[in-house]
Amino acid sequence: MEPSPELNIERYAKCIEVSKRVRWDIDKDVLRGRPFDYSQKFLPDGLTRIDQFDFMSDHDKRFASQIQGRTYANMFGFVERFITAKILDCTRDHWLGSQVALESLVRFCDEELKHQMLFRKIEPMMAAGMPDGYTFMPDPDAVAEAVLRNSTWAVMGLILEIELFTQEHYKQSIAPQDNLSELYKDIFLFHWKEETSHAIVDELEWARVNAKISDRERDQAVDELIAMVADVDGILQAQSAADVDYFLKISGSAMADKARDLNAGFLDAYRWQYIFSGVEHPRYQSMLGVVTTAEQRQRLGEALATLR
Repeated sequence: MEPSPELNIERYAKCIEVSKRVRWDIDKDVLRGRPFDYSQKFLPDGLTRIDQFDFMSDHDKRFASQIQGRTYANMFGFVERFITAKILDCTRDHWLGSQVALESLVRFCDEELKHQMLFRKIEPMMAAGMPDGYTFMPDPDAVAEAVLRNSTWAVMGLILEIELFTQEHYKQSIAPQDNLSELYKDIFLFHWKEETSHAIVDELEWARVNAKISDRERDQAVDELIAMVADVDGILQAQSAADVDYFLKISGSAMADKARDLNAGFLDAYRWQYIFSGVEHPRYQSMLGVVTTAEQRQRLGEALATLR
């Protein structure tokens, strides 16, 4: 494990510059009075992994993409509840210190609150164009309360993983596609613009917190991070099952005999979307090299292997 760098004011300042430059408004810049286009997919095949279901028609694949896309938006709406709370908590350490660092964290929280509002706003819009029966399982406040019981080190590890996969998904999978609902694609374009600086703050704050704790506290925090990943997987299992039930209810009995394949496929896609695409990100692996020992990384890797 390498020593953590001193407070990097230049990087915090860069986040402020980016925040000012990319600032957007929900209605004026993102929604612009547009509806979702249900003749197109929401999430691309690279994220939904729908292409493995060769028994689906194009219509079914499009509907499955829209279900996963609705869940994808709702997932961000609920994880940003605890992200905002933890970053707001971290501002305490900067109140009487660097006001540059403080401003970067305050801007981060302001943007996350706006993102939550965006995702709350689009849920009824998606509901209006899709059949009744969809259910989003997690309770944002209950999950946030459970997450925030853990150490700041562990929570920052989870937050960075989330915000790195946000960027990766948009750049590698969503942006290149021209067969997605224009509004849906734009929502994640604008979301990505502000999330780019958030991941920098996450790295800075995780390294700062890491430098303040003992080896014993860090070792305990690694166990907390592993437990939170397991809890995330429990959420994914419940939501993927609910989404498959909804898909089968709307698609009819013709696919009832494919329920097992669909459950396995949706869960595989969700584990990739929300866990592995984050922890396998090169920047995440690089940060793990800074804040953990080889033995701790091995423990984390062994825990993740059980989810495959």
